[in-house]
Amino acid sequence: MKVLNLYACLGGNRLLWENCEVTAVEIDPGLAQMYKDKFTNDTVIVADAHQYLLDHYKEFDFIWSSPPCPTHSVTNHFLNAQGIIRYPDMGLWQEIIFLKHFFKGKYCVENVTSYYEPMFNPKKIGRHYLWSNFLIPTIPQPKKDIGRMNGKRQSAGKKTKEERNAVNSELGLHILNTARGIIIDNNIEQGKLF
Repeated sequence: MKVLNLYACLGGNRLLWENCEVTAVEIDPGLAQMYKDKFTNDTVIVADAHQYLLDHYKEFDFIWSSPPCPTHSVTNHFLNAQGIIRYPDMGLWQEIIFLKHFFKGKYCVENVTSYYEPMFNPKKIGRHYLWSNFLIPTIPQPKKDIGRMNGKRQSAGKKTKEERNAVNSELGLHILNTARGIIIDNNIEQGKLF
């Protein structure tokens, strides 16, 4: 299974993925190197993930995208009150629309719970909004697991922004396994036709 992991950052969502060929795209060279050090078998591309998706989407069976969340986050209410005013980054919606209409494989686009009503209804699990072309069963996200990465608990004060924003690795595995099961079932069904 060929997987594209966009906006890979530290790879929190990818931590438990096995038996797949992962291409990770991260624009920050330092974060890309940290990712590569952790996931030595993955192909790591330092590039604009938004453009990479457009240029390479046909090469993959499953696409995970976690576009930057700061302009969608509820913290925008606080920032706006402090005079920091910005539009939501529409790249999130561009990717959802593009994948929905043109990608033949399975995809999941993840982002934080937003301060506004989403343009398209998401699946909500924990603090995450998820848009996909397959049904993602809900799994519990116990509060004790929020803030865990690499099996370690860290206080929010000790975590980097990237660690705080990382998707829980069990949730990442749950979503990949759900997509993988659908892809395998579809391949079996197609094989029965001939």
